[in-house]
Amino acid sequence: MNDHIHSEGSPEGHDHGELGDAEYAEFMELAAEEGFDLEDVEGAIEAAGHGPLPVLAVVGRPNVGKSTLVNRIIGRREAVVEDKPGVTRDRVTYEAEWAGRRFKVVDTGGWEQDVLGIDASVAAQAEYAIEAADAVVFVVDAKVGATDTDEAVVRLLRKAGKPVVLCANKVDGPSAEADATYLWSLGLGEPHPVSALHGRGTGDMLDSVLEALPDAPEQTFGGAGIGGPRRIALIGRPNVGKSSLLNKVAGEERVVVNELAGTTRDPVDELIELGGVTWKFVDTAGIRKRVHLQQGADYYASLRTAAAVEKAEVAVILIDASESISVQDQRIVTMAVEAGRAMVIAYNKWDTLDEERRYYLEREIETEFGQVAWAPRVNVSASTGRHMEKLVPAIETALAGWETRVPTGRLNAFLGELVAAHPHPIRGGKQPRILFGTQAGTKPPRFVLFASGFIEAGYRRFIERRLREEFGFDGTPIHISVRVREKRGKKK
Repeated sequence: MNDHIHSEGSPEGHDHGELGDAEYAEFMELAAEEGFDLEDVEGAIEAAGHGPLPVLAVVGRPNVGKSTLVNRIIGRREAVVEDKPGVTRDRVTYEAEWAGRRFKVVDTGGWEQDVLGIDASVAAQAEYAIEAADAVVFVVDAKVGATDTDEAVVRLLRKAGKPVVLCANKVDGPSAEADATYLWSLGLGEPHPVSALHGRGTGDMLDSVLEALPDAPEQTFGGAGIGGPRRIALIGRPNVGKSSLLNKVAGEERVVVNELAGTTRDPVDELIELGGVTWKFVDTAGIRKRVHLQQGADYYASLRTAAAVEKAEVAVILIDASESISVQDQRIVTMAVEAGRAMVIAYNKWDTLDEERRYYLEREIETEFGQVAWAPRVNVSASTGRHMEKLVPAIETALAGWETRVPTGRLNAFLGELVAAHPHPIRGGKQPRILFGTQAGTKPPRFVLFASGFIEAGYRRFIERRLREEFGFDGTPIHISVRVREKRGKKK
């Protein structure tokens, strides 16, 4: 489809999401007729029409208060906090908002201190997070002052060249502010005295964060009209065969298969020609489990995966078909969906399966991955190269779905028929109705629906299912937000 040519904001500077000027004017007229507050409608389109959000990484050595600060930034207690280093979590990215601007936060508070020795561990987690970030908050314990490990992270930050906001944490009152001034010596500019625990000074620090963050990430995805190869993240839990698959599609040994977990090294993005097209594979290999360091290695894998997914357009998720689908496999799928990336699921080691395993795998896929039944599936073997030719068509299908845009007129005709044939259930004597809607963005497709009352989650899922049946959207998550008409604005 070429309907997304209005994308990335129109040259006149209007922020209509991906609606052209004429389409936007027509849509606002419809909203006025239905009694909606036009400022609310405009805000809804703007919120849904955003491209990828800018990414903020929170880095620092163990126990300086990173997770507490992340909870303060996102405004809820979601990152796990314990008064000891080494607390591992699965989730590493969160969405936050400050002064009306939204951004993602990468939390690097998960630790396994003895994976490589403390300095190397700090460097590894910082490196993975900085990879994905547009700006960095570097957290230092103002009471302790700058340590050798802090100095090592500073060197890493300088090398990365990303904007840095220095957070002098644990400044709980005016008397402790003098401690923060000693951190000028790090050479990262003004230290912001903050108490993440009590919230003191976090507002001023976040104002500086907004200055450091771009309005939109600098990453311009490849594709028609922009140039540059499309970016693919090959992700999956440790030891599913990511390195082997990358070597197989490249036709040579590009990636060293290494048993060390969390080894710090420069990330490698591989340019590989497949099906006559050059693709950029964002490398996520090199994270391997050691049994006694399993939690730490898994944490690094999560962080590494998050970094790769943020940089990519398509996530190819590799699943070991010879083993039962694990909780970690499901988390990785969820991570790709939440990041809003196009998605392909590749089941590796398919050639090793007997009939019984295939039967049980199909049942597992139905139950564990039912919510992503829209993702193209490829059964491959990284060791033999079986069905590798099916990978590129699956990726192209997912990208096409990711970029599809339905014109507003066509969408509203579809919604009108849908609501007439399948009205929302009556709740409390009232029957809420979807009045009209628009697709405000692509990559992934983002819809805003305007309704006369609260729309239940089950009905939203029904709408998503029918949107997929009508318009395709293979291989892409769909975001649907609903705005309810205020009673005071209702017209008779």
